[in-house]
Amino acid sequence: MKRNRLFYVLGAAMLSSSMLMAQTSTATPVNPNNKDQVNDRRENQQDRIAQGVKSGQLTAGETKNLEGREANLNREIHADRTANGGKLTAAERQQVNHQQNNISNSIYKDKHNAAQQSFKGEVGARQENQQDRIAQGIKSGSMTAGEAARAEDRQQGINQQIHADRAANGGKLTAAEKKQINRKQNGASRQIYREKHNGVRQ
Repeated sequence: MKRNRLFYVLGAAMLSSSMLMAQTSTATPVNPNNKDQVNDRRENQQDRIAQGVKSGQLTAGETKNLEGREANLNREIHADRTANGGKLTAAERQQVNHQQNNISNSIYKDKHNAAQQSFKGEVGARQENQQDRIAQGIKSGSMTAGEAARAEDRQQGINQQIHADRAANGGKLTAAEKKQINRKQNGASRQIYREKHNGVRQ
């Protein structure tokens, strides 16, 4: 009798465990009848990227890569909808969801790896301000994924220059290097402003 009760308890525990694992899976099931699910998923991904940019968990290079992938997926969704009278088929939704799962996993990995966006001194404060403005643009939808990818590509180039200049000068920047970087950041700042105010929204 005790043995039967033990088997019953173990069986119930295993069933509960498997049900819990099914509920907490990272893959999001696709509901073909939910027209907004694809848009909601894209907005959620953008919010997570924006948070990673704001916190410094995502570097400019990581953000550029993620937003490039989001931009490609957005173009695919647009093309599919155009070909189908404004709608996605159930198979297309399934495919989009699979791609978003892959991007979601990449966002998680990039936000939890050792690479962090670090800002030092006056130049670092300017870098951080630019990243904050990009994060706000992503969060609000005033910057599309493609615009964010281009802005982050420019920031990555500036960051690489700062790193190379510091490495060549024992960790410091000369006055001339600071002036040159500031000029590049001015150009990047104007680009961010234009993209946030051009009327194109995510």
